[in-house]
Amino acid sequence: MTKGLVSIITPCYNGAKYISETIDSVLAQTYTDWEMIIIDDGSKDNSAEIVRDYVEKDSRIKFLQQENAGSAAARNNGIRNADGQYIALLDADDLWEPSFLQEQIAFMTEKEAVCVYCSYKCIDENGNEILAPVICRPEITTKNMMVTNYIGCLSGLYDCSKHGKVYLKEELKSLRDDYAYWLDIVKLEDKAYGNQKLLARYRVLANSTTGNKKKLIKKQYRFYRDYLKLGVFKSTVNLIRWGLMGLKKYKGI
Repeated sequence: MTKGLVSIITPCYNGAKYISETIDSVLAQTYTDWEMIIIDDGSKDNSAEIVRDYVEKDSRIKFLQQENAGSAAARNNGIRNADGQYIALLDADDLWEPSFLQEQIAFMTEKEAVCVYCSYKCIDENGNEILAPVICRPEITTKNMMVTNYIGCLSGLYDCSKHGKVYLKEELKSLRDDYAYWLDIVKLEDKAYGNQKLLARYRVLANSTTGNKKKLIKKQYRFYRDYLKLGVFKSTVNLIRWGLMGLKKYKGI
């Protein structure tokens, strides 16, 4: 483990349309001690060609390839190969503001925390801002996370120097695996802290999991029942609370 180094884990499946913009947002970071590990999850487009061009230009960018196994497996592949003190998950279509890493590491130091997250904007397929910004809670506990995932995946930062690396649950088949990941991290110290500055941009795609509401409702309920082992009543109550928060967050989509 290299102290101060941030390992940015980016799974990529047919991500040619946006991967350049995502990499550019990392290259623009004011905090420069990072490695970006991009894992090609069996893409059928020219993602690999695009990424290799960046690898040739900047040694901090690393490229792994695997047969298609889903985002959880791809992220775990990246985490296994990560050398950094800090782990961040950045999808191949999401973006960071230039000060993201600098601000989040400073915030983590201030809070003496192992996990921090931040507020973020939502953008459409063309990069236009849509919806209201997602303003994060100042702090969350394990109890909060049992209701919904308060950590936007692109906004989280985990310091693994104290508790070691945390891996995603591949058995969840890349559905709610990010939720389980951040829940497992929050459980380590029962608290995480939110930087309310808008430091990232989350891309909402029409064909994404977020956009497929009916499918997601069923998966969310099964997550409460099968993964969190909650009873029918508690699972139903949490599902309603989660649904109401989602309606407020993604109203109009």
